Amino acid sequence: MTANASTPVVIYTDGACLGNPGPGGWAAILRYGEHEKELSGRFRQTTNNRMEMRAAIEALNGLKRPCPVELFTDSSYLRDGITKWVKGWQRNGWRTASKQPVKNQDLWRALMAAVARHADAGGVAWRWTKGHAGDAYNERADTLASLEAARTTADDPVDEETGRDDQTGLLV
Repeated sequence: MTANASTPVVIYTDGACLGNPGPGGWAAILRYGEHEKELSGRFRQTTNNRMEMRAAIEALNGLKRPCPVELFTDSSYLRDGITKWVKGWQRNGWRTASKQPVKNQDLWRALMAAVARHADAGGVAWRWTKGHAGDAYNERADTLASLEAARTTADDPVDEETGRDDQTGLLV
C-alpha cells in the first residue's frame, strides 16, 4: 500500500493487554483510497503501552515506501510521547524530567526511525481519537488487538525492553 505525494495513508492503531503486564496484542488498519490492510500481532507478556507503540511501528514499517501519513491513536502516551516528550528525553540522555530512565526506549527509538522514514514524503500527522466512542476504525483496531491478546500461547514471544542495563537503567 503506497500513496502519492498529496494523499496521505490513513492509519488507525490500537494495543490491548489482558492484565498490565500480561498477554497483549496490537493492531493497525491502513487505508488508502478504497484499499485497506489489517496488521496485527501478539506477545505472551507485555504492557499496554508497548502494544500501543508496537502497533504504530508495525504500521509505519508496513508501508512499502515513504508516504504522507495520518495516524490515529487513542493512546495519549503514544501521541504525546512522540510529539511532545521524545526530543526532551533525547536531550536529557533518555531521562525523564525527574531524572529517571525513560521506559520503552527500545520502542521509542524504533518509532522515531519509522517516523523519520516518512519525513521527506510529508511526514506523519498524529491524531488522537477517543477510544470506545464509536469511531468504526478505532473500534475495529481495538477488536483486532483484543483478539490477538486473547489468542496468546506459551509459544508466543515475551515483549520486554531490550538492552537495559540493570545498574543504570539505560539501554546498552
